[in-house]
Amino acid sequence: MTDIFWPDHLFLVGCGNMAGQMLARWLDCGLDPARVTVLRPSGKPVADGVRVVTGYPVALPADTTVLLGMKPYQIADVAASLAPLCGEDTDIVSILAGTPLAGLRAYFPAPRALIRAMPNLPVGIGQGVTALYTDAAVPVQAREAATSLISPLGLVEWIADEARFNEITALSGCGPAFLFRFIDALARAGEALGLPADQAARMALATVEGAASMAARASDSPGALADRVASPGGMTRQGLNVLDADDRLLKLLTDTLSAARDRGEEMAREG
Repeated sequence: MTDIFWPDHLFLVGCGNMAGQMLARWLDCGLDPARVTVLRPSGKPVADGVRVVTGYPVALPADTTVLLGMKPYQIADVAASLAPLCGEDTDIVSILAGTPLAGLRAYFPAPRALIRAMPNLPVGIGQGVTALYTDAAVPVQAREAATSLISPLGLVEWIADEARFNEITALSGCGPAFLFRFIDALARAGEALGLPADQAARMALATVEGAASMAARASDSPGALADRVASPGGMTRQGLNVLDADDRLLKLLTDTLSAARDRGEEMAREG
């Protein structure tokens, strides 16, 4: 891992499932907990050394990076209290689904850098995917700082067109849930064939984990790897014939991602 340039101060608004995973990974990678403040109405502790507050401070330290990690519908209430604390030297990273950059700028006019981020859950183990987007008004240094902060979480992808954000969210942001469902279905299919349920579950999980690791290391595409495994006339080929018939697997996943994308667009209109 390359050197990480931590922000002077990190202020998290909310620390739920996703933001909590991000913070846990940063702390594991060496972020000093004394640099972190978490706004959490419940006051519930987050991690050793991390300050948790139930209300907004009087001021934010200079060169603070704010992570917006609450529910998207809370943005107006949060901005009413937070925006007056944010100066030009404040960087804001938002993981709020369905909240476009223009909307963030309307709520937070002063900060020099506003960046949208869409992480997925494996960021907590450093194997996540995070898409980032900002506009030309943001200085290069702020982009580099965001890349450095997000890199310990896994793959970082800058997106050129914000209009693609919901599509990316459907693929990588929602993708882990779809894969969890696939693993569960693979195990249950093994059980339906007669394997003990606990054994089928262990084998399905290990099979997916090993195949994903192999695909990540291979020079061939996953599609090519599938064809390499499938001997002509063999068991694997017969199973692939079912998945490939009429592009049924491709159509199922396209419909799945389309439904997730469409919901993201609805959320943006509702907001």
